[in-house]
Amino acid sequence: MTDMRTRVAEYDARPLVAWAVEWHSRNQLDGDRRYLMWQPEPGPGAFRLFRTRRECRSYIESRYGYICGREDLRAEPHGWRMPRAVRVRVER
Repeated sequence: MTDMRTRVAEYDARPLVAWAVEWHSRNQLDGDRRYLMWQPEPGPGAFRLFRTRRECRSYIESRYGYICGREDLRAEPHGWRMPRAVRVRVER
């Protein structure tokens, strides 16, 4: 019975609800673009997920906070906006 419990504990089929960073830009060339940010920190091609919205917003502020003060990046042709914390649901 313990062998079965360890196998069940290894595979948790419940969906994971977490917070992720959503990139947001708007310009005349591409229009309104939004997508989840891929981060190289955990491994190549991995999403950076957070348990709470507060953690996610803190990460956005520390990593992308410079966008607020850069009018050249917010204007055309870039049209960058501050990334947003969005709730995501990850399923296997």
